[in-house]
Amino acid sequence: MGDLLCLDAKDGSVIWERHFLKDFALGDPPVWGYAAAPLLDGERLICLVGGTNSAVVAFHKDTGKVIWQALSAAEIGYAPPAIYTIGGKRQLIIWHPDAVVGLEPESGRVLWTQRYPVDEKPQRPEVTIAMPRVIRDRLFVSSYYHGALLLQITNDPPGARVVWNRHSTSRSSFNDGLHTVMCTPIWKGDYIYGICGMGELRCLDARTGERVWESDAAVGGKTGNFATAFLVEHQDRVFIWNDQGELILARLTPKGFDEISRAKLLETSENTRGRDIVWCHPAFANRCAYVHNGKDLICVSLASTVKSKA
Repeated sequence: MGDLLCLDAKDGSVIWERHFLKDFALGDPPVWGYAAAPLLDGERLICLVGGTNSAVVAFHKDTGKVIWQALSAAEIGYAPPAIYTIGGKRQLIIWHPDAVVGLEPESGRVLWTQRYPVDEKPQRPEVTIAMPRVIRDRLFVSSYYHGALLLQITNDPPGARVVWNRHSTSRSSFNDGLHTVMCTPIWKGDYIYGICGMGELRCLDARTGERVWESDAAVGGKTGNFATAFLVEHQDRVFIWNDQGELILARLTPKGFDEISRAKLLETSENTRGRDIVWCHPAFANRCAYVHNGKDLICVSLASTVKSKA
């Protein structure tokens, strides 16, 4: 609901608070709530707020006072703000349902803007969710309705150029590109891996956007509208937590999907778009995975049981 609170870590008392709907004269919160995590950058706590000239607001972390505010957006979306160093310059990347934007983190000054969707109108309500990915001077985003977009970012002068934009016109097939729902893709070298709109795990050639391979193994062969899984890199492997309550350990390479192991950890607890699902993101710490399905929270060990030879 847009209630931002700073609490004393010792006793939980409120140090300061801001209420987005009231403080910035907004009519309604995003359809699926304020889901994007705030970003702490020095003294600035950067938040997606919404509205006119307040789509993004930087608050002082100690007092809650506004340091700067920028951008206007009909919807703010759900993709979290992120800071990347691109061409030697720190840029705050904001992806809202009408555009991808680069800002100066210290001042909120707009460096560049790229309209996205590029060649069609936004679908309301929009689902900009996955965090943008950056390698060197190139930035990648993917969404359910509008597919995959790769930009090349310049600093002198500041700007963005579309390298490629792959998207399908039919939402029943999503045949071209990558139409991500909630899964943030993985970008390794010249290849991008992600979960498409029907649950298909795809590998794209980052240079052209062309599909290299596709597999339904990440969702246990149960594809369907909004079928999804979360990809978390670990060394040369990837943990895949799918919407069927399965934790998979696999390797993703340009040659294909190489499954190492799979375990059913939780039962599905919700139903949406005609399928039984678990949509809770996993957490990893202390060589363990923490997963829940809205009813049960469990911790499972990921530690190897193989003893090294002396």
